[in-house]
Amino acid sequence: MDDTRLSPEHALIGRLRRNVVQDVAPHRSAWSPEFFTTLVQTAVVHLRDQLLRADAGTPVVVDSYYYKLLAKCRLAGAGESPLLAWWRTFPRPNRVIYLDVSPETTWQRSRQGADLNLLEHYGPQPDRDGFRRYQTDLAKVMRDEIQDLPVTVIEEMGRPELTAAAIREVLTHEFG
Repeated sequence: MDDTRLSPEHALIGRLRRNVVQDVAPHRSAWSPEFFTTLVQTAVVHLRDQLLRADAGTPVVVDSYYYKLLAKCRLAGAGESPLLAWWRTFPRPNRVIYLDVSPETTWQRSRQGADLNLLEHYGPQPDRDGFRRYQTDLAKVMRDEIQDLPVTVIEEMGRPELTAAAIREVLTHEFG
């Protein structure tokens, strides 16, 4: 979630995300997966509420919706949480655009791990192998979660402009 995109009345969401990353993630053994999931739920319900407030008939683009957060909670050990089952009852998207970017590319974009937080890699410190394994697992779990939805996969492209054009093409085809 990009804190710069949050309106002032939703600043709590950004603070909560930072606190989860700074206070909970470094001490995973001190917190249960259910506690972690309960904290993440605030952001998930916020996303759902924003979607429900949107004008009917107007297309809404939501980055990851709750699927990435759900996948991270599953990887943290909360796979059987009733909260995850509840999230799956939220309004489902008409279309999922899945950007398939390799862990190697995202590792480079993260400045070789310098820009990562503890919820983006395995191990106490970011390294290429822990990042690659986590991102591979995350992608698998996310694909499991969206397998019953209409999904368009956009493969990795060399330049952001090409990716943006491919996304626009899908949105134009889907929503006119």
